[in-house]
Amino acid sequence: MQGMWNSKLWACRANAYLPPIHYLLFLSLIAGFVLLEAPSWAKAKERSDQNLQIFFIDVEGGQATLFVTPSGHSMLIDTGWPGFDGRDAKRIVTAAKAAGLKKIDYVVVTHYHTDHVGGVPELAKRIKIDNFVDHGPNQEDSDVTRKDFAAYQKAVAHSKRMVVKPGDTIPVEGMQVQVLTAAGEHITKALDGGGQENEFCPSEAKFEEDATENARSVGVLVTFGIFRILDLGDLTKKKEMELMCPTNPIGKVDLLVVSHHGWNQSSTAALVHALHARVAIMDNGAKKGGSPEAWQTVHDSPGLEDLWQLHTSLEGGKEHNVADNFIANTGEGDQDKASSIRVVAGWDGIFTVVNTRNGFEKTYRK
Repeated sequence: MQGMWNSKLWACRANAYLPPIHYLLFLSLIAGFVLLEAPSWAKAKERSDQNLQIFFIDVEGGQATLFVTPSGHSMLIDTGWPGFDGRDAKRIVTAAKAAGLKKIDYVVVTHYHTDHVGGVPELAKRIKIDNFVDHGPNQEDSDVTRKDFAAYQKAVAHSKRMVVKPGDTIPVEGMQVQVLTAAGEHITKALDGGGQENEFCPSEAKFEEDATENARSVGVLVTFGIFRILDLGDLTKKKEMELMCPTNPIGKVDLLVVSHHGWNQSSTAALVHALHARVAIMDNGAKKGGSPEAWQTVHDSPGLEDLWQLHTSLEGGKEHNVADNFIANTGEGDQDKASSIRVVAGWDGIFTVVNTRNGFEKTYRK
């Protein structure tokens, strides 16, 4: 059914001919959608055969974002921390089971820092993973990162592994996943909807090279129908500028995963403001990320309707945190509750964001 809707939508956009009877049926269906109220999270969950589900799992300031397509195929971006008695792996598996998964098709490791790759060994023990995706060898000269990369290599030694470069796609059935950055490189051709001169580039400062794995992050654009979500891992400011200036190759997005947990090393206006995201989600911890400068840049982004956070940022204070309804975990003691943020997105670009702590939800329409 979803394929039929998509084909009709794109045929209409291309001014393709539709027989009169089919055209009238198509218009009536669209009119019906306009009249429908967006579903609550519970109702949306019942309609998972039509929607993309995204789980922003709380891994205490790391990242673990799970995508589940209407056909039940999946992609996890990063795995959180090691240790803590398998805490982060357990939380990921809980989310996967809630989505009806018995395995994860693709696990994308953006880079080899502990809060992103550290959970791989424990996760691989707890749920079947068909494919691992990364940017290739570690490029950071530090003992801790070499150790984390070695643990990752050991964990995936007998698994399928896909090394990606900018311009590649990750073949997750039911959604399009385009690789924009990897191993310090970026796409050189504009995507559909991109290519505009970026007005925010001239006012940016000059940034120094970052020799860490952050600058090597695998960054992806996920597209489902006309819904677009961007996740650039921990990509840092100089690399953001190289990607986005002098022209914006991405265009606009619906949902932005705030880079680097909202730390000041990332989130230039040249990136954030040029994207004109409708919603941003920050996977910060209570004591990690959520820096006031980066928070303000995201908060002030043109066209942004709402910023959501996984935790209240202690660094941010009263002036640089959103209202409690938009925060999954509101205090330093909330770690054990592990509340998450969930998104249910339709092919038509309408999506609902849900705070699992209190059931608060909001729907965003085109």
